[in-house]
Amino acid sequence: MNKVLFIALCMAFSTSAKAQTEVYDNKNFDDKIATVILQKDIDIYDPLPLLNLASGSQLRLSFDMLDPNNEFFNFSFVHCNRNWEPSDLQPMEYVTGQLMGEITDFKFSTNTFTKYTHYALKFPTEEMQITKSGNYIIKVYRNFDEEDVLLTRRFMVVDNQTKIRSDIRTATLAEKRFTHQEVDFMVDYKGFSIPNPFMDVNVTILQNNSWNNAIYNLKPLFVNGDELSFNYEDKNLFPGTNEFRFFDIRSLRFFSNNVIKKYRDSVQNCVLRPEEPKGHLNYVRWLDYNGKRVILNDDGVNIVEDGDYALIHFYLKSNDFSDQGEVYIYGELSDWQLQEKFKMKYFPDYAMYGASVLLKQSYYNYHFVLKDKEGNIDYTFTEGNHQETENDYTILIYHKNVFYGYDEIIGATTRNSATVKE
Repeated sequence: MNKVLFIALCMAFSTSAKAQTEVYDNKNFDDKIATVILQKDIDIYDPLPLLNLASGSQLRLSFDMLDPNNEFFNFSFVHCNRNWEPSDLQPMEYVTGQLMGEITDFKFSTNTFTKYTHYALKFPTEEMQITKSGNYIIKVYRNFDEEDVLLTRRFMVVDNQTKIRSDIRTATLAEKRFTHQEVDFMVDYKGFSIPNPFMDVNVTILQNNSWNNAIYNLKPLFVNGDELSFNYEDKNLFPGTNEFRFFDIRSLRFFSNNVIKKYRDSVQNCVLRPEEPKGHLNYVRWLDYNGKRVILNDDGVNIVEDGDYALIHFYLKSNDFSDQGEVYIYGELSDWQLQEKFKMKYFPDYAMYGASVLLKQSYYNYHFVLKDKEGNIDYTFTEGNHQETENDYTILIYHKNVFYGYDEIIGATTRNSATVKE
């Protein structure tokens, strides 16, 4: 009996430890989910899901279920550490009021070939206020069952206690000078107590809102009074990549940029103009949207319910890269992840890669990227890397709260590489 009890306790401990080390990401758990958007509740599309603590501002989560019937969904928040693992805080320590909410805003698609139900939520609500800064996950699930998870999405809450001065420049290292960008910055924390900056401060840097290639846990290089310097030459480098490719399917009836054919069978289809690798080409500047998408519908009256879905056929005229890795379509349209449905197949008879993905009417930016044998993203062959490329960079300052033992965000800023030095 004691042996059975011992085994049961070991299993319980193992399960608990596994839950504590779970890393949360932007993920869909149902194939019917499409077009998940989490952004600030403002008219201008800003996909960085960042709230200021106690500001009264909200984020807006929306998604489609490719099903004409509505379902009942709940949501809750999970506080995470700087590495997106669940923190030691209990829900009642970072949420006041209710700990679980309901998604009651839903609409059925109208005048669309593909039928779906659109859901939307604005949060925090009056009944569920967030009281601490840091990394958060919003978790959506069915019928009060937290095990039946529909989707998870990352967002951040900042309690601004710092001032950040940043400079995006050409890499200092000679071997990276033409291909990489260096993110240098200073953090002024005057008026805020940080007894041990080298131990208690960590910084995350994002390029174009992507967590896939983010720089984590960057420590101050040195401290000068109430200022922290992060002017590294090696630890703060990002590949410059290239300006994004694009296609426009805001209208499925009329001419669209980079779409050469539209037809309808079991679904609406759009064939994109075949593209070619750019790794061997010189840099050419043009205005892009840094990998983002704009969900708009030029064919109907209502953007949400009248926006239809189409099967988009991507083609890349290229040699076979299978010796180096696998080719993916990449950008906000793929949640900045190497998703299986965005992996391209090589057709040797046509010397071409191809993939078909169901997407909602929108204006899209994207890249073709190579996933190498180690699982890393490589732009060298498909897009190329250029230090001149215009990119957005977000800097998040994390501080270990010594009283409660959690990672709080005490500063955040977003800077475009094309802007002048601050």
